[in-house]
Formats: sequence, C-alpha cells, structure tokens
Amino acid sequence: MLKTINNLIKNPAGLMTKLGVAALSLALISCGGPSNSSSSSSSSRVAAMPYDHAVKELKQKMQRINWTTEVTGRVEITNVGNTTLADTLPPINKFPLVVNPVNGDVVVEIFVSSEKSGNDTDGWMLELARDFNNQNIKLADGRTAKIKIRKIASGTGYQYIASRKHLPHAYSPSNHYWIQMAASQGVKMSPVLDKTVGNLAGLVMKKDTAKLLEDDQGNISISKAVDAVVQGTVVAGYTNPFASSTGLNFLISVLATFSNDEASMLSPEVVSAFEGFQQNVPFVAMTTLQMRDSVANDGSLDMFVMEYQTFKNTKAFKSDYIFVPFGQPHNNPLYAVGQLSAGEQEVLQRFADLASSSKYQSLASQYNFNPSIKHQPTFGMPAGSTLISAQKLWKEKKDAGRPIAAIFLADVSGSMHGGRISNLKKALIDGSSFVSPDNSVGLVTFSDKVTHTVPIKPFKSLQKSAFVTAVDRMTSGGGTAMYDGVLVSLGLLIEEKKKNPDIKPVLLVLTDGNTSSGYKFTEVEEIVRGIGIPIYTIGFESNIAELKKLSSLVEAASINTEQDDISYKIGALLNTQI
Repeated sequence: MLKTINNLIKNPAGLMTKLGVAALSLALISCGGPSNSSSSSSSSRVAAMPYDHAVKELKQKMQRINWTTEVTGRVEITNVGNTTLADTLPPINKFPLVVNPVNGDVVVEIFVSSEKSGNDTDGWMLELARDFNNQNIKLADGRTAKIKIRKIASGTGYQYIASRKHLPHAYSPSNHYWIQMAASQGVKMSPVLDKTVGNLAGLVMKKDTAKLLEDDQGNISISKAVDAVVQGTVVAGYTNPFASSTGLNFLISVLATFSNDEASMLSPEVVSAFEGFQQNVPFVAMTTLQMRDSVANDGSLDMFVMEYQTFKNTKAFKSDYIFVPFGQPHNNPLYAVGQLSAGEQEVLQRFADLASSSKYQSLASQYNFNPSIKHQPTFGMPAGSTLISAQKLWKEKKDAGRPIAAIFLADVSGSMHGGRISNLKKALIDGSSFVSPDNSVGLVTFSDKVTHTVPIKPFKSLQKSAFVTAVDRMTSGGGTAMYDGVLVSLGLLIEEKKKNPDIKPVLLVLTDGNTSSGYKFTEVEEIVRGIGIPIYTIGFESNIAELKKLSSLVEAASINTEQDDISYKIGALLNTQI
C-alpha cells in the first residue's frame, strides 16, 4: 500500500485525475460545529445555477451593494498568545446534568458520552442511573448513594479532565483511548468496570462499494478500504479525532495500516502516506451523531465512520449500507478520576454492579449495544502519548498540502452592541490561534454597509497581527445586511481562487442572524448553491433557523452560541476546518 500511496504523492496530477467527479462533487461537504446542522427542506428543492452563471449574477449584484475596501493601517507585530482548546472551555454547566438527584449522602458525578446519555435508544446510562437513584441504595456505613450524569462528548470530557478545569468523580467515554490520554497527562485513572456495554467502530459503506472491496472470501479489510480512498475509487468521510471516539479510532487505524509498529506509527514515511490518504477525504464531522444526521440527509459518501449502535438505530441505513468493524472496540469503560473517598469508590462499584446485571445488559442489547459481530483488532492499545501525537499530526496534515483560504464575515450592526461585539472580538482573537499559518485568512465586516478590512493572505505573524488589530478596532452600529456581506465575501474568495487555483475557499459568518436590510435569502440562494463555497454560520443567541438555511446550501455547519461558550465553539470549528 505504501508503494501505491507514494507513487500517487509523487504524481499529484494523476491523483487528482483519479479523484474525478465524485471527489469534486463532495469536496465542499463538511460538518464543523459542536451542534448538529440540518438541511433546509425548502432550499434543497432549489436547483443550483451553473457555476459561470452564478459568478456572473454575483458580480452584477455586488455592483449594487454598498461596500468598500478599508484595509487596516500599519500594525505592530502582536503576540496574542497560543490559545488551546482547553483555554477556551466554557463553564461546565454548559454541559447539562441530565441526571441530578436532589438528595443523597454520597453523590458521585460521572462524565458520560452522548450515545449513552441522550434520548431514547441513546439513553441507556440515564435509565440505569435513574433506577439506581430510585433504589436509595445504602452503603456499608448506612449512607445513601446517588449518581449524577453529565452528558458530554468523550473528547470534550477528556479536555476538562486533562486540563483539570473540572474533574468528575468518574468518566465513561466511548473507548479506552481517552482514558489512556488522561492518564498520560498525569491524572489518576482507576478502573471500575472495563466494559459497561459493548460497541464497535465501523466503516459504513454502500453495498456497491462493499463489493469493490471484498476479497475472494467476501471479507473487507480496513487496509483495502484505505488503499481505495488513496486511489480515488472510494470517497470517505470521518469524524473529528479531537472530539469523536470513532474519529480518533479511525485515525489510529489508518496510521496502523501504514505501520503496525507503534514506534514507527508517526515516522516521516507514515506521515507522507497519511497525506496521500487525506487528499481524498472531503468530509470531517465533529461527532458521530453529526455524521449520522448529515449522511442521512445527503447520502453522497461511499463510506464513512460510525459506531455500530448508531448505525443500527438509523433507519436511513437499513437497506443500502453495510457495517464493517475496525480498530479497538468501544467498550464504554467506567473509570474513577483522581483520588476518591472510600464512600465514593463504593458508590461507583455498586453502580457498576447494577450496570453488569442481566436486566441492564438486556436493555443495552435492546438499544443495539453488545453486537454479536466477531472482531479482533489488528493492533494493540497505543500509549496515551502516541494518541496525543497522532491528534497533532492530524491537525498539521489534514489538509494534505491543499491550503485553505477563509474569510471571516463579522456582524458589526447595532444589534451586536455591548456584550455580543465584545465576545465576538474575544472569540476571533482566541480563535486565531487555531488557524494554520499555511492557510490564508481575510476579514470582512457588515452592518448596513460592507467593509473589507483585511485582505486574504497566509496567516503568518504579520497577517495574524493585522487580523487581530482589525478585530480589536471593530465597533457596532447600523442595520444588518448579512446577505450583502455574504455576496461580497464570496466574490473575494472567487478572485483569490483565480490567483491560487489549488486553494479550498471557506466562508465563516458570525452574526445574530437578524437581517434587516440589503439582499434577502431568496435573492441569493441559487447563486450561493451554484458557487459551491461552504458557508459556516456561527450565531450569537441568534435566529438559528435563518442561519441553518444559509449553511445548508453547500452542506456546511450552523452553530448557535452564547456569550460564555463562543470562544470554545469557534475554536473547535477552526481546529477542525482551518
């Protein structure tokens, strides 16, 4: 496989030919935020204009927009620090306690991944915890035991634990990778139950795709699947390995196909091979559930990653897709965090005993956990330090040598006055730390007029300083011509792509979504679809329905934020996409 990949890397033109129409049609598909995005049913019925026609219409409309270029004057190189995702974590109460008993002598809080702490078939551990609390279980010393459940994605829970921003009593991520990583950061992690319920990470693929990948015995290996992605015969998507257990498992599985030896898993040869693989991966979603919703709405990918339980519970995949397991199993372990008292340890053990009982294992099976599929990992459990290094590699190499050109389109209208504009400015400055210096960034602002303040240039130190200076100088006032700003920004990105044909253009709109002047959605919809540049919308306690309509035109993401979590959500988006 390495020979195949290296040959393609040496011949990028040949690789791009192999990507063909399938990759082009999907090159802009992405989900990039911590909250789900969904396609607008009304917009999905409107056909896109042909590209050349859309560009012509865009230019005509731009001539009728009140917009100017006012480039930020001389700036000093500013050291804005190196913000990490941990630095931007919001208050822990942004992630709800979905089980929160009102009484109890010894109350233990558990971080629980979303496929066990959600609704209906995603709520197995919720039901377990509620039943546990209703039993008023007495500990050996006579005190009453209670359980709190905090719903939080595995990767986000790890960030709180590793940074010590909030330490729960226990942690139940989807797989052991996050436990390994937390332990490598010096946090004491003690096993309570290595497997609460069984689950598997898998490749979900169309049946026609599966036939292409089967060997003579009808088996499909991840090695052959990865090779097919590299050669451009299969278009695949996966989830963000900083947040998603399945995405991290897939990343490690891909690296392991290039070298099964952990000591050389991050060697230069493997890194080069991974870049070849990434050239044909257009789709990175933030979470498995986001992947599920997007694929169910669109259905264009040949192959994508998903947990078995989610796959089985998604009706859209019943007839046309199959599931092929890969990587380490998702055993949903339960680990104590830090140094607990004897009473807290006893509560966790009693909870684990109830989880292991036939009643709750039967319930787990009803919810499609504990699959009967036989699967043996082809590599061992990596060290936590290796997993963290693999995440860093992914961040550096995910664009596979194809630079991104992004415009931040910021709402500076009167409705953003006060806390909103202050938090927007802070979030943009914090978020600048997540932008790769190899990618290009520009800034456009809008009120009832549109102003281009920072030209699109590589995000080296001087450009970053110019960006930070322009953001810091933003003031609010006037009406809200959001779609005027969108059209101007798309026009600037089109001109940038003419100068640099290899770039991937991206537009990020930051607004409260209350458009009051200028063009309306119905006047720009066909143009935006025809141009095909993804538009990520980040709303401030906004008209999220309006923003979802815009972001769904080219299958990007729409994120709604509040003042205390905007930096985190923008940071997570930029960490994935730019």
